[in-house]
Order: sequence, then C-alpha cells, then structure tokens
Amino acid sequence: MSFMEKLSLPSLQEIEAAKKRLENITVHTPLLKYDETNQIYLKPETLQPVKSFKLRGVFNAAACLPKEQREKGLTTMSSGNTAIALGWTGRFFGVPAKTYVPETTPIIKIETMESYGMEVVKMPYDEMVEWINERGWEKESANFIHPWHNRDLQAGHGTMGLEILADLQDVETVYVPVGGGGLITGVGNALKLVNPEVRVVGVESEACASLYHSFDAGKAVQIHGSETICDGSNVPMITEELYPLLRRVVDDSVTVSEKDVKKTLKVLMMKHKLIVEGSGALATAAALHESVEGRGKSVCIISGGSIDPEKIVSVLTDLNL
Repeated sequence: MSFMEKLSLPSLQEIEAAKKRLENITVHTPLLKYDETNQIYLKPETLQPVKSFKLRGVFNAAACLPKEQREKGLTTMSSGNTAIALGWTGRFFGVPAKTYVPETTPIIKIETMESYGMEVVKMPYDEMVEWINERGWEKESANFIHPWHNRDLQAGHGTMGLEILADLQDVETVYVPVGGGGLITGVGNALKLVNPEVRVVGVESEACASLYHSFDAGKAVQIHGSETICDGSNVPMITEELYPLLRRVVDDSVTVSEKDVKKTLKVLMMKHKLIVEGSGALATAAALHESVEGRGKSVCIISGGSIDPEKIVSVLTDLNL
C-alpha cells in the first residue's frame, strides 16, 4: 500500500445521527428467539429492503456526501451485498452507481445489482485482491464508498448495535460475521460506547479466517482462503489500517466449520423459515457451539439472504447435515 490511512471510530453522536438519517429507509429488525432454552436471539438483517445489513452503512455514507459531490456517482468494491446496497442507494438518489466484484460472485447477486441499473465490473479473484492492495479505487472519478474503512459507513452499521441494546438491555454476547471488518467495527463500536461490558465475537468460516489469523499473529495478515459457502465474507485479508480499530472493539475471534455453517443454514430455513446465505449463518453456528454459561444471553446477527437456489436445494437435501 502506498501509505497508511489513519482511521478513527465514529462517535456515539455520529451513530445516533445515522439512526435518524436511516428512518424510513432501513428496518429496525426484531430479535427472534432461537428457542426457549438457550438464550440465543437472532437479528435477521435479511428483512432489510436489499436483504442484507449493508444498506445501513452504504446509504448513510452516500447521504453524508454533499449533493453536488454525490451527483458525480457512487462506486465500491464488493463480493455482492455492498454492491446491491449501492445500486439501491444510487437509484434512490438518482445518481450513477458502479461496482467491482470478483468473478466468483453468485449470479443471483450479479442479477440483483444489474436490476438497479448499476455498472458491474467483474475481476478475477487474485486480480481484485491486488487491486485492493494497490488502492485501485483512487483512480475512480466517482465517490468511492469503501466497504470497510468509511467512517460514515461504520456509523450506519453501528445503528444495529443501538437497536440490539434497545431491544435486549441485558445482552451479554453479540456474535458478528466477519468479511473485511466493516460490520463488526461499526456494531462493536456502538456496543462498546454504550455498554463496554458486552462481549463482541467475530465469526468466520475455517475456510477463510483472516481476522482469526490476524489476531493470532498480532497484526493484519493476508491469507490464502479456500472455497466456502460463505461467499459474502470470503475476504482473504484484514487491512493494516482497520486492524487497530478491530482490536479495540472485538473481544474474541472464532471460526466454524463449513459443515456447521450448512447445518445451521438448514435449521434456519426449516425451523425459523429464514432464507439465509452462508455468511448469514456464521454467527448462529458459533453461538450454538458455545455453552450458555460461557456466552450468556446472546444475539446473533444474520447478515444477509442472497443465496443461489441450487445452494438452498443442496443444503436442504443433504442427509448428512
């Protein structure tokens, strides 16, 4: 990277301002009991207009831009859900939207992006990682909304933390899926600002666990991930810029197996009637593997629901789950 971009966390006032800005745009998603015995509550961000939490941060970041600047257009990089949120936001404001996505992005996400009229630029996975490392977005003429580093985006995601505390004041642990780290930075920051005692746990698939390995190494690292059903969180790096913030707001980092993710997906679909993508099942899978005594009253963020129909069929018909 050419230089270290100094990042700082949004204030509580910024998060509260984002909450007001998002009124009538996003949904205050409810907390649903997993069952009557294990003190797990599900927060289904699949109920958002774009079927994921991403609209909170992306819309807030775009809304914070001066009107004249916003009219130059919006752009981002994404494995799918950030781009979908940007397309929705671009259409809302009536401005052009563009995204860079890896070629491995599921077709259902590509089709949704295109339905909003946005420009989609596909890149080979390794080429996109290099583009990120070399800060390729600096060559963009439109407003680049960074899915991890943008302070206004983090404030928007932080509104989820305020909702959790409003609905479950005695929450003890919040499990958050981790990709590039934008979601957990925003949610973790909001939780810690209001109640520092809440334990924040980042969850990744064993197949791609960049936060887990970064925390283990004591610094931001880039890994070689393998194929995973959790395509929405398949980010093989934690950036050097974001790492210090993550260390401040995340208490623990855990991983779950691909089989446990699929098993949890099946339960969420069959028992709770929630259509969830792989990354969206990470938090619940992790909570189910920790004892009630260890985690206490817990909230699991179900981050998104953009999953290919064939994956749904595969999960539901797998007799080994």
